[in-house]
Amino acid sequence: MAAVNMTEGRIPPKLIGYAVPLVMSNLFQLTYNAVDSMVVGRFVGKEALAAVGTSSPVTNLMVLGISGLCVGASVVMSECYGAGDEKSLRRAYATTMLSGGALAALLLTLGLLLARVLLSAMQVPLEVLDAAAGYLRIIFLGVPFTLLYNCTAYALKSVGDSKTPLYFLIFSSVLNVVLDIVMVGVLRGGIQASAIATVISQALSAVLCLSFVFRKMPLLAVRGDEWTPDRGMLKRIWHYGSVTALQQSCQPIGKLLIQGAINGLGVDAMACFNAVGRMDDYACMPAQTISSAITTFMAQNRGAGKDARVREGFRDGMRLEAAYGVLICLLTFLVRENVMRLFVGEGQETVVAMGVSYLTWMSLFYFYPAMTNGVQGWFRGMGRMRMTLWATLTQITLRVIFVWILTPTVSVTGVAFASAIGWTGMLLLEVPILLRAQRTGNA
Repeated sequence: MAAVNMTEGRIPPKLIGYAVPLVMSNLFQLTYNAVDSMVVGRFVGKEALAAVGTSSPVTNLMVLGISGLCVGASVVMSECYGAGDEKSLRRAYATTMLSGGALAALLLTLGLLLARVLLSAMQVPLEVLDAAAGYLRIIFLGVPFTLLYNCTAYALKSVGDSKTPLYFLIFSSVLNVVLDIVMVGVLRGGIQASAIATVISQALSAVLCLSFVFRKMPLLAVRGDEWTPDRGMLKRIWHYGSVTALQQSCQPIGKLLIQGAINGLGVDAMACFNAVGRMDDYACMPAQTISSAITTFMAQNRGAGKDARVREGFRDGMRLEAAYGVLICLLTFLVRENVMRLFVGEGQETVVAMGVSYLTWMSLFYFYPAMTNGVQGWFRGMGRMRMTLWATLTQITLRVIFVWILTPTVSVTGVAFASAIGWTGMLLLEVPILLRAQRTGNA
């Protein structure tokens, strides 16, 4: 595959051509956990499904912390590529890999030591605590591979190649499905076997992606002297990356607090929240990938000094976000009951009914994250990472507060209302700042 220069040519095809493979890539990545939940729920039981679900906020926190660093680094790499500075591009990639390795080692150690402590703090019921802790420890063994894959995938995306990471994820996702069915469904290995299948699939995806870069992508193939970290570049990467990691980590931290409220409602609510949480992931993910396309487009064109093209690209990106928002709202309303029955077996009508109520309301609310993600893409592309952090903190704080207020009365459906309140607060904070920047010529 070749790099894609977004500083030239018609804008909508550039954005769509970048976003579509990225959507597919993220769909396959989400399939890891979704398949775990489906197979575990059907072959092991609702207690095991609850155990996997209650572990998800912790694993998401780990993944988003790593990907946040890589997103920040990709902005630096996109600027280098847009400016035509290939040596700095490779140095940025190498610096991210080396510094990210230290982060992965820290997360792995903390995850193995504190898995049970974290779950206990989330008020996980005793009947699922041991299973959830065992599952979580195995998942943390895959942290180095998560770092390796994300760092390499975002380097490819920074130069406009969103297709290559997709191919490796297709392979590893299919492998994950096969291993899950064999190890859990046929051999009855329980949720620990499901975690092992996920780690094996992640490892292969990471190794294959890295191998491709050094064999087929000389633009990113780091040479001997380029493996020395560049202090100035490290400072920029960690400035962007640490703020982005904090911003992305706010969501799973908030979800940890939300999960605590759900855990107090019992196993049925926990199983339901796991299932609808997967739907949330799938529904919001394309909006996030369009946002990534906006970020990469803007960063490349900022590096090339094409300010007018930056503004035009943002407008086209928001049109794509709006069209997707309408589509996902309609689709969610039509398939809400079928989605719930994918995750639970026969005789779990209470869980299904709770999920259908939640998704009915979310079929009205999913338009909000389409808009918030587009605006976040603008701020990241402009290098204004702190604003994305403050906006996300506002959103998740409102969401957590209203979850704890509403769920005792309306159960899991209260999470839907709380989400809408959080997204509204986020837009009220960001949009005036964005409009002011555009009026003053800073966009």
